Amino acid sequence: MTREKFFDKWSSLHGNTPVKGIVRGWLTISYVLVKPLALLRISPHVLTLAGVFAAVGTWRAAHSWLGIVLLVFSLLCDGIDGSLAMVREMDSRWGAITDSVADRVSELFWALAFYALGAPTIVIAIAWVAAGTQEYVRSRMGGLGAKAITQVTIAERPVRASLLFIGMVSIHTHFDMLNRSAWMWMIMQVISFALVLNDGYGRLK
Repeated sequence: MTREKFFDKWSSLHGNTPVKGIVRGWLTISYVLVKPLALLRISPHVLTLAGVFAAVGTWRAAHSWLGIVLLVFSLLCDGIDGSLAMVREMDSRWGAITDSVADRVSELFWALAFYALGAPTIVIAIAWVAAGTQEYVRSRMGGLGAKAITQVTIAERPVRASLLFIGMVSIHTHFDMLNRSAWMWMIMQVISFALVLNDGYGRLK
């Protein structure tokens, strides 16, 4: 599959969402990463499971550098498994559901990693619930006919992982940013949830 066909397929699966800007940049990187995996005939389900297991490892090894490596690996697997499915022409509705469930499970363990490091429980709980509800709203919007993603927020999954990454790295330095990262996630996530909710209301009313 050529890169342009990959872009077209991604767009059609996301309600003809335009492939431009940051989205195009990420999809280009994703395409380059999955091409050799497709040649090796690796299943996208393997990447999905690897991402979940890496997220569990992130939680269990939250205080070590290994936890940081596992966090990056978890985000990478979660980010390219769908691309691999498209390139290998193994994408399906069931695959989309399992991928979405795996994403939510991974984010639970990311939140638990924040908690294990000592971030405020209520802050992490609010952020995690807001993130999950935001994705649920998007899913329901898709089921009701609003398939295109028109509202890209300030707290998408890579941003959530990046804030945890900052907190995890900071505990190994003299600049402990753990609590600030947790508060930033909560604030950004609540704002993002509100933006998605408002976008959904405007498009479905």
